[in-house]
Amino acid sequence: MKHIPASFLPPIALDDRTKTPRYRQLYDWFRRAILDGQMRPGQRVPSTRNLAAELNISRIPVLNAYEQLLAEGYFETFVGAGTCVARSIPDDTLSPPAVIARKGLREIVEKRGPRRISHRGAALTHVPPQSWLDTLGAFRVSLPALDHFPIGIWSKLVARHSRRPPRGIMAYGDAMGYLPFREAIAEYLGAVRGVRCEPSQILVTTGSQQALQISAQVLLDPKDRVCIEDPGYPGARLAFLTAGAQLIPVRVDHDGMNVAEIIGRGRDVRAVYVTPSHQYPMGMTMSASRRMLLLNWAARSGAWIIEDDYDSEYRFGSRPIASLQGLDTDGRVIYVGTFSKVMFPALRLGYVVVPKDLVPAFAAARDAADIFSSTLYQAVLTDFIREGHFARHIRRMRMLYMERRRALVNAIQMQMGDTTDVIGAEAGMHLVLLLPRGTHDVAVSRRAAEKGISVMPLSTCYLKPPTRGGLVLGYGGLDARQIHDGIRKLKMSVQSARADP
Repeated sequence: MKHIPASFLPPIALDDRTKTPRYRQLYDWFRRAILDGQMRPGQRVPSTRNLAAELNISRIPVLNAYEQLLAEGYFETFVGAGTCVARSIPDDTLSPPAVIARKGLREIVEKRGPRRISHRGAALTHVPPQSWLDTLGAFRVSLPALDHFPIGIWSKLVARHSRRPPRGIMAYGDAMGYLPFREAIAEYLGAVRGVRCEPSQILVTTGSQQALQISAQVLLDPKDRVCIEDPGYPGARLAFLTAGAQLIPVRVDHDGMNVAEIIGRGRDVRAVYVTPSHQYPMGMTMSASRRMLLLNWAARSGAWIIEDDYDSEYRFGSRPIASLQGLDTDGRVIYVGTFSKVMFPALRLGYVVVPKDLVPAFAAARDAADIFSSTLYQAVLTDFIREGHFARHIRRMRMLYMERRRALVNAIQMQMGDTTDVIGAEAGMHLVLLLPRGTHDVAVSRRAAEKGISVMPLSTCYLKPPTRGGLVLGYGGLDARQIHDGIRKLKMSVQSARADP
């Protein structure tokens, strides 16, 4: 059983003006805290010496209170663990005060009606739960091959910076990010993605999601119209929703986002969110003609383009596509990237490349959010990039994901036959499996979750209901055996969902 260390001292306040003895005040406080559930069974309590020193009183009243609590069964002692809250106190003894409190709150809410929150907050409560994210099983989207990450090299770099960290790494950091890290990102983006920027334009974030949220806060006012791909990335929808924006779905086809639809909506569109290099979730690449059409429209209308460069590092059938930002001559593109897929998600480091005139606003928004990202990991990743480990890791992962993509496509063809279609298997770490017509993809996802399989329903990526259901299957974190076993279970899930009335 886990115990809370004794160094955590409870917030006891003694009243010297009352006639109640100190030992009794201590006894009453602990007893009430236990009965109210504030202190749980098995939780360790401070030693009498430490508690007396903290309260600046004699040890005698503390000893008397503890003896009384031990005698009545509220405390018990364990060899090597000291004094703890008794584990034998029945739950029904602990729960009534909490139940009463919850019941009272519920009665107040029922009498007065729903408590008022913002329109944006109310809209967020209607976002359906993403049950497919509750497991790390087969086909979890956006999960890289963690077992192939060079953890030995990474650990040595972490130790290098942790052993004797300078004050700059341990103190508050720049809201824009650690300068050497931004310099390394600028070099990487310029060489690999064709992004034109200086380190001063790079804002380090905790991932692409925060980059999208900050972009929405800086660029949009409530009710501003934002064009988004349909289907598209659900996280982007949430980011714009929290800014109070009005979402305008725009169809995608084999050439990517249909820019003609955006132009047809006139000059009232404030921003466009697009994944041009690897459309999420369908996987196509925006054509060169549509890229130029979108840039020219943004320059004429004064709208912003938020480019999410999703999974651009991993292309299997062709060379990487240059960024939209690199073609921009009017400073209309906000470029968003992340290290969550190429490194590991828990690193929580991403970035946004900001036009020079917007840097002060983005820096202030970042400072208001959570000030800055971990400087330690920014310093470690700087060395990881500059010493060549990052480039080698990407090359290895590209070959590995190519093999896993091939294994997944083969498993689908062998086990699920001609009833399904595979979309977007030429890049990235996922593909889309279109289900037999009439199959409800959310139902399939729920059936799969019962078997430990994580599959994302394609319909959740749409604002308008799709004509055909599908599943987004991630393959980055799976080996061949897991892929074949996962498809076998997925086939059973599809059959079970189709059999339901």
